[in-house]
Amino acid sequence: MEIFNIYNYVSEEVVFQFIRVVLIIAVTLPIVFILRNWARSFFTKKYSTHYGMLAGKVVFYSGMIILIITILGQMGISLAPLLAGAGIVGVALGFASQTSVSNIISGLFLIAEQPFKVDDIINVNGTIGIVMSIDVLSVKLRTFDNMFVRIPNEMIIKTEVINLTRFPIRRFNAKVSVAYREDIGKVREILMEVAQKNKYSLSEPEPQIIFEAFGTSSIDLDFRIWAQVNEWIHLKNTIQEEIKKRFDEEDIEIPFPHVSLYAGSESKPLPIEMVAKAENLRNEADEADN
Repeated sequence: MEIFNIYNYVSEEVVFQFIRVVLIIAVTLPIVFILRNWARSFFTKKYSTHYGMLAGKVVFYSGMIILIITILGQMGISLAPLLAGAGIVGVALGFASQTSVSNIISGLFLIAEQPFKVDDIINVNGTIGIVMSIDVLSVKLRTFDNMFVRIPNEMIIKTEVINLTRFPIRRFNAKVSVAYREDIGKVREILMEVAQKNKYSLSEPEPQIIFEAFGTSSIDLDFRIWAQVNEWIHLKNTIQEEIKKRFDEEDIEIPFPHVSLYAGSESKPLPIEMVAKAENLRNEADEADN
């Protein structure tokens, strides 16, 4: 029985060439991943998570390009024809993928301008979420109900973007309405006491109470309170509950809209005429049956 010999099918040079390629891949790939993780960690600690992710991607893709070029060289493939062909294909793809090119350019503007960073909370056309990554073609968000949203860079450049966590503090505007009979001075004192006792409310900037308007059935006030950006949602929940509780304790009325129907002198009421009582109707029905 003849023993299988690989050299009967391929030359010795091809076998050694294959072994060299495998060794290059086995050595280079771990180095690329190690360098990527190091760059991501270093730039994240020194600058921000955004720069860490960007540095990691640059190192990874650069390492992969070098690896591919090295493997092609070991296989004896010349890069000149490939580069020439890539140029022609690149021109064709450029015309066919103008949207992608626009997204890439928009992504560069986002990286340079930095209207937001990774882990910021932004609002894009009503979609609110935490920025997961800023990539070449799109920005990826995770909404608060745990959905994944991908927004093309071009759309973000063209639309209004609200960064909810850019600054360390944020204001909450509580709309408060009281009845016309209430003492506005007393209402102001109660609101300021509520703000002072709330653990999330900041004393600087100082809370403000703005007289908004004489409403249809109430006096409308705008109660403005500041909080740390990461505690804003806690302030929103607690301050309104505490206002309601204090108003109940102080017998401060929070009115709600009332609707009154009025018939003027020019509007006559609808005429109503009682035709017969229910008993008469039943008697008439019985007589008809008989």
